[in-house]
Amino acid sequence: MSKIVTMRIDESILEKFNQFAEIENRSLSNFIETATLKYINDIEFADDFEMNDIVQDKKLLSKLNKGSKDAKNLRGRFVEI
Repeated sequence: MSKIVTMRIDESILEKFNQFAEIENRSLSNFIETATLKYINDIEFADDFEMNDIVQDKKLLSKLNKGSKDAKNLRGRFVEI
């Protein structure tokens, strides 16, 4: 279900949003929603280069595996987010 959100932005930024929304043939609302979701996706997940660094870091992998086992066995402190 859609919700109405009111936000305050600088006029020059709004102009830029409108330009890009028009280029992509989207409504302003859809452009802002799509751009925001893309940004969240980009920062939420590791890209191929980051994953390569993670996979090659044996010390980090060992700590991740230990943490995963501890979580499965309900050891440690858990924080609700």
